[in-house]
Formats: sequence, structure tokens, C-alpha cells
Amino acid sequence: MLRSKTRDAILFQIGLAVFLTIILLLILLPFWRVIVTAFIPLDIYTREGIPFFLSPTEWTFEAFNQLLGHSMFPRAALNSIIITLLGTAISLVLTVPLAYGLSTRNLPGRKLLMTLVLFVYLFSPGLIPIYLLITGMNLTNNYLAIILPPAVSVYNTLVMMSFFEGLPEDLKDAARIDGANELQVLWHVILPLSKPILLTIGLFYAVYFWNEFFTPLLYLNDNDLMPLPVLLRNILISASFNEYVEYNAFSSSSIESLKAAGVLITMIPMLLVYPWIQRYFTKGTLVGGVKG
Repeated sequence: MLRSKTRDAILFQIGLAVFLTIILLLILLPFWRVIVTAFIPLDIYTREGIPFFLSPTEWTFEAFNQLLGHSMFPRAALNSIIITLLGTAISLVLTVPLAYGLSTRNLPGRKLLMTLVLFVYLFSPGLIPIYLLITGMNLTNNYLAIILPPAVSVYNTLVMMSFFEGLPEDLKDAARIDGANELQVLWHVILPLSKPILLTIGLFYAVYFWNEFFTPLLYLNDNDLMPLPVLLRNILISASFNEYVEYNAFSSSSIESLKAAGVLITMIPMLLVYPWIQRYFTKGTLVGGVKG
């Protein structure tokens, strides 16, 4: 009987390993194809298409040179950095007090506030009312037009609220007995214990603002305010019309290589940040996602 259970456990582990390996390959193979496409020389792409492997002598950085060498690239990258940092900071400043207030069980009107928050989560106002609001507030050609509408995510608020509810209530009561008000309790007691959830939710907001693409197209008409995803999109769309890159540059790499290089360029900052936050990521999402 014991030997049968041991054999079943081994077979289960082998099956699980095979299943996870298949999932890993399904994730890595498309990513590897993007890498090969970004570095493939034009002559090989024209002659063979996109091979699965490239020899060490066949890799080329021409697609990256064309994108990074664009005159507007430094300004667009700076705009994306400003939008990401400012948007993440504002979102956290707004999300943390809201989540802490909703996590306080004796808060007057807590049920009403929770109902309003869930109502917004279930029923979005739509694009046209938000557009009219932004234009009515004269926020066009302003970073705030990109940052303020999505500044508070209901999902992120609920995850952070669940994390705050899981913290020991005795710590809050002890601070209140010592004369601390609610803001002092939040600043001196709650936030020092909330590093995992702050970094996790901050990463969620940062990824959103860094990849934000549609909203800048609506509200930013000034090229000096153009973020990186919009610039890459304009380069790729206008490549055949020679608006952003000289024609001779396109003789050294294909449009597909430019697209793949643009994908990798936008991914690199988040790939550099993620390993630093990874050790807090799982703890923040699990503790925040499971109440109690």
C-alpha cells in the first residue's frame, strides 16, 4: 500500500514537471522568436525568412540602431519615464489612504463607500465622458491627462485593502492609545509593515503607465510630450512614407525586425525592475489577495 502511494506520488511529480515544461516552452518560444526577429540581418530575412536559430556571426543591431538613433527617441524615453514615475507616485498616494480607510471596519459609511467603489469597478463611465471631462478641464497636452483618469485602480485598491485587513489590529490600537491619529497610524505603523504590497501595487501601476499607448494618442498632440510607445508606433507606421527615418536606413533591416526591436526596447526597463521586486511580489499578491 505504501509502495503504491509512493509510486503514485512519483508519477504525479513527473506529470507535473512535464506539464510545467510544456507551459514554459509555450511562453519562451514566442519570446525567442521575437528576439531572433529583432537581430536577424536583412539579407537572411529576405532569403530564408525568420529561422529558429541564428549563428553567433549573423546577429545584427541595425534595427535597434535605427530606433535608438531617432532624433526624438531621447525625449520620448524621458516622457515615458516621467509619466511612469509621476503616475505611479500619484496612484500610490491616492490608493493607500483609500485602501486603509476601507480596511477600517468601524469607519462611518464604510458600506456605502465600498458599494460606490464596486459600482465604479463594475460599470465604467466609458471613453466619451472621460474625454469630455479631460478636455473640459483643459488637461490636453498635459501629463495629468494620462495620469489622473487611471490613477486609482479598484482592483489594486481591493488587493491592498485585504492586505491591510490582515495586519494585526493590536498594533493599530496600541498606536491610538499612545495618542496617534489615523494618519500617524498609517504612516508610522501600517506603511512600514506594507513594503511587499506597496512594491507589488507600485509595479502594477508602473507597468500600466509605461505601456500606456491609447490615452496619449487622444490627449497629447505635442510631439515634445510623446511617450515611447507612441513614438515607436509612429516610426513603424510611417516607415514606408519616410517620415521618421531616412530611406537608406531601411535597407539594413526589415519592418518585422523594427517591430520586434521596438517590443524588446519597451520590455527592457520592466525586466530590469522586476528581479528587484520579485521577492516581494508573491508575498504581496498572496497576502493581499487572500483575506485574513
